[in-house]
Amino acid sequence: MSKSVDETKAQLTKELLDVLTLEKIEEDLYRGQSRNFVGNRVFGGQVLGQALRAASLTTDGRPAHSLHAYFLNAGDIAAPIVYQVDRLRDGRSFVSRQVRAVQYGKVIFTMLASFAPIEDGLNYQTDMPVVPEPESLKTEQELKLMIAPFLPEKVRANVMRERQIELRPINPSNPFVPVPEIPSRAHWMKAHTKLPDDPNLHQAIIAFSSDFSLMGAGLMPHGISFFTPSLQAASIDHSMHFHRPARADEWLLYDMNATVTANARGMNYGRMWQDGQLVISTNQEGLMRLREPTRSDV
Repeated sequence: MSKSVDETKAQLTKELLDVLTLEKIEEDLYRGQSRNFVGNRVFGGQVLGQALRAASLTTDGRPAHSLHAYFLNAGDIAAPIVYQVDRLRDGRSFVSRQVRAVQYGKVIFTMLASFAPIEDGLNYQTDMPVVPEPESLKTEQELKLMIAPFLPEKVRANVMRERQIELRPINPSNPFVPVPEIPSRAHWMKAHTKLPDDPNLHQAIIAFSSDFSLMGAGLMPHGISFFTPSLQAASIDHSMHFHRPARADEWLLYDMNATVTANARGMNYGRMWQDGQLVISTNQEGLMRLREPTRSDV
């Protein structure tokens, strides 16, 4: 018997919470498990979310206001990841942490994160983009079902896998027939079901979600996508600034664009909006290297 929609949503949320539930090995040392989100390599968003979660577990509960991360080596989904947290500073206003993600004795990722309490102060933001409301848009899964019959057999199962986060793209395009476009894209996103009232957990889930689609903005002006056989792509670094509190189980508009591609790298920026407020800014530089297709690519 197939699962109901509600059962599927609950299962996807449970998978998300499971991957962000870390085992404490000893003081400031945590272990996280991996899942197949994008293939045999660990999804960058998973490491971002787990690392931020590990750092937050060593603080007094105040939320993060920024993180700066580097992806150093590809992770293996078949093995757990150990997160080593260094307490760099515990001040009255700011708490600073460094996190190293280790697999097979090798550092695969490093992150600096800073935490600060919410406080009153100067308040300004740029205008929110005018876009359709999420309820008027097709879900990412509905869009994938429309192109499923045309997907190559070797990628169909991976492409059709449902994400642990619901996405509703604005002005979607077919990644298997890419054309040159202005490097700007956006989608609404949220968890499938209601989450616990833990601000640090919500930030970790949003960090997990921030890696979806961001680097793809830099591919758009070149008329290529992640499914282009000659493309070698990988995240190099990723940063986030948390301006205001946000919930991962309520709609967030993720507006993304790219400003430059050069030296086989692309620079991508994102802004997240909730209830009309600019809550989070992101940027990411990604490797975008074109190579000669091998026989297995064609």
